[in-house]
Amino acid sequence: MKPSTLRIGRRYRPTRLADRYDALVIGSGMGGLTVAALLSELGQKVCVLEQHYTAGGYTHSYERNGYEWDVGVHYIGDVGAPTRTRKMFDFLSGGKLEWAPMDEEYDRFFVGDKVFCAKAGREAFRSNLIEQFPDEVDAIDRYLELLREVGGGMSAFTMGRMLAPWQRTLASPLLKWKTPSVMFRNTYEVLSELSDNPDLIATLCGQWGDMGLPPKQSAFMVHAMIARHYLYGGFYPVGGSWRIAESVIPRIQSGGGEVFTYARVEEILLDGQRVSGVRMADGHVIDCPTVISSAGVLNTFAHLISQDVANALGYDQKLTTVAPSFAHLGVYIGLRGSAEELKLPKTNFWIYPSNDYDADVERFVADPNAEFPVVYISFPSAKDPDYENRHPGTSTIEIVAPAPYDWFAEWEDKIWGKRGADYEALKAKLGERLMAHLYAKLPHLEGKVDYYEVSTPLSTNWFAGYQKGELYGLSHSSSRLQQDWLRPQTQIKGLWLTGQDILTCGVTGAMMSGLMTTTAMMGPRKMTPLMKQIFGAEPQPA
Repeated sequence: MKPSTLRIGRRYRPTRLADRYDALVIGSGMGGLTVAALLSELGQKVCVLEQHYTAGGYTHSYERNGYEWDVGVHYIGDVGAPTRTRKMFDFLSGGKLEWAPMDEEYDRFFVGDKVFCAKAGREAFRSNLIEQFPDEVDAIDRYLELLREVGGGMSAFTMGRMLAPWQRTLASPLLKWKTPSVMFRNTYEVLSELSDNPDLIATLCGQWGDMGLPPKQSAFMVHAMIARHYLYGGFYPVGGSWRIAESVIPRIQSGGGEVFTYARVEEILLDGQRVSGVRMADGHVIDCPTVISSAGVLNTFAHLISQDVANALGYDQKLTTVAPSFAHLGVYIGLRGSAEELKLPKTNFWIYPSNDYDADVERFVADPNAEFPVVYISFPSAKDPDYENRHPGTSTIEIVAPAPYDWFAEWEDKIWGKRGADYEALKAKLGERLMAHLYAKLPHLEGKVDYYEVSTPLSTNWFAGYQKGELYGLSHSSSRLQQDWLRPQTQIKGLWLTGQDILTCGVTGAMMSGLMTTTAMMGPRKMTPLMKQIFGAEPQPA
């Protein structure tokens, strides 16, 4: 495969723009692409503007030295049956996306010197937990019931986000009645009422890296949605994560729209408190009365909007109620030998120094030399049955671990690839520490690694536009999830929001936020026929 194959979208030039667009979307992550595709299906001409060289946001892939890695799609849940999630992917991609299941044991948790795991399927998940914790049957059953309750409560949460303020006021009693009491409590608090077994709690929270907050800081709502999402196992897009954007873009183009890369938006232009278009980094102005920002809430209101207008509307104060999620390191590893030859698993490894996740995070933030509080290892070439066809005789591994942005702030004004010897030395040191975790779990790989490189939060800033290198947008705390202003509709007429900042994290969360934004924009009357087209007359529960 040639590297250019992974450059999805059309390179921006002012001369390539259409004379008129019904909507402009800033950012081509899953939320932005979803809104653009749905609006296109409803007859609108949509222009998606992506500052990176390839479309897809965290769903994009990249190649180097003959290897290919994903940057964010390490696994997807809820696509092994005709769920709402699967039906959304099928619709957006025109049925072109295929999904390969991971191993039955899709997540393995190394907690100190103990090993626990999660298995695919509700009954298998339950039986496996009971086998590991035979004295905790009641706690396990109550936990599964809480997951179901929160799943039901998500409908009310999403509805509340789509309603206009006056509608929300009228609907408030109903929404409150449909919201389980555990939704906005912290995860540890809820689980500690079920059991006092720290290993069980650690196992149930073993995926906390999927939202970036340990259990004493995270909202149980997000914990529950992640656990439900993977309850029936993990899946990987056949052909690589870049296939997601590649399969969605034709739906946007079919409506006369386009997805442009190298298209950095400098400013969202306003006429008073109404959107009038955007100014590009090259100075070109694209006129349009509707702009959807999938660039993140912090970027939108702190960088893309006139600060006088933002402050007058109180967005400067609103931004003090939220914070960016944790930044991260990535190690991208290429090996000579296929995944089968090297016996690479289709199971994710989560490595923790102890079962007290919050204490481990505190130690790490205070002392950079402390153990990483979590090290995640993924084996994308093993998960993707088509990888061997594209890159025969090779395989890949990825390692992800948290790292405070402040460690790298002194180099933030430097150009990618030209940040100097000190920066490269720090990267090398951190990379060696993370590679040691890989060799500790899979010692037979020593001597088989042909290439690896390390990314830092500055890489996330450079390529994805997140100012503090945040992996999951806004931090998914209980406080953040109760901010009513984090909704599709803004106080600026014609400006809408989408992406994981207004719903929940991850590719599926961003996709569903795109559906939520489109519904808020177009209204239920126009959306109902499309919803029936996507989900059928009686949509299945997620």
